[in-house]
Amino acid sequence: MEKVFSYAHLYNFTQSIFKAIGCSDADATTATTTLLSADVRGIDSHGVARLTGYIRLWDAKRINATPDIKTVHETPSTAVVDGDAGLGLVVAPHAMQIAIDKARNVGTGWVSVKNSNHFGIAGFHAMMALEHDMIGIAMTNASALVAPTFSTERMLGTNPIAVAIPAGNQPPFVADFATTTAANGKLELLQRKNAAAPIGWVQDKEGNDSTDANALKTGGVLLPLGSDREHGSHKGYALGSIVDIFSAVLSGASYGPWAPPFPAYVPMPLNMPGQGLGHFFGAMRIDAFRTAEEFKHHMDNWIERFRSATPAPGHEKVLIPGDPEREMEVIRMKEGIPVTESVIAELNIVGEQFGYRL
Repeated sequence: MEKVFSYAHLYNFTQSIFKAIGCSDADATTATTTLLSADVRGIDSHGVARLTGYIRLWDAKRINATPDIKTVHETPSTAVVDGDAGLGLVVAPHAMQIAIDKARNVGTGWVSVKNSNHFGIAGFHAMMALEHDMIGIAMTNASALVAPTFSTERMLGTNPIAVAIPAGNQPPFVADFATTTAANGKLELLQRKNAAAPIGWVQDKEGNDSTDANALKTGGVLLPLGSDREHGSHKGYALGSIVDIFSAVLSGASYGPWAPPFPAYVPMPLNMPGQGLGHFFGAMRIDAFRTAEEFKHHMDNWIERFRSATPAPGHEKVLIPGDPEREMEVIRMKEGIPVTESVIAELNIVGEQFGYRL
């Protein structure tokens, strides 16, 4: 069962909780806007359902609600940011803005981040570049839940990649995807519904295919994009590895199996080689390559041609990356955002800790 809430109602509740743990008004606003961007775009696994996880991390003293976010190294086009264990929902927009500012000055900007936490959906950060006639790129490493091809050991996170590209008359191209066959949040949604997982999402601790949405709780693992070698899992494994290296090895964050786990009850890995989670952001000014007007004209042409591609039997149309999320945003801002009863119960437990109810 679900209950529908207006965006404003969820916003006020979430912002109040972030303020209650000590976030400044500005940081609470940033964190709330970042978090709820997932809900309005239909990515329910990464929106308000995650709020309780952040608060548990704060309770465990693994999130700093008042971080001193610093640039610890930089060149004209690059920077390394230390998030001071802050909310990734706050640290990431700060770092992406630095990338945008550098791109404005020298054409491109590249920022790696260490000592951060879960940053919500990657697409939100990449899309920050769009209003500046820039291409935005965002990625992050995450809790180690994914086995490399041919392994049963958890070595990588779901490690998403997002790329946002502006167009002219057409909506922007926004690709935002995990480098696993399914994100962990999708399993969490199935768990709340007591539903089975499709074959290819997870394997059990012995390395066998499984449809158990709770497989991770019994030693199982998520699978890289492609699921198995015959279907290209080595490519998903490679993509996840690239994200891990760019986000963490490059910045000084903890990488691979040492990435800090999102659930607060999971012990931190021993002998961590870096600080916190890592992110990587890029911004590229279009007119560093060709005029923005000319580029966006051709992006419109690209998008229109792909939209007109002949659909396969059983399908009405060909989609452009970002279409489903954009369409969902229109619906949910008008009709409200559905939240499952189990998530409502969890949010009220956290809310009552500070005197709030959803």
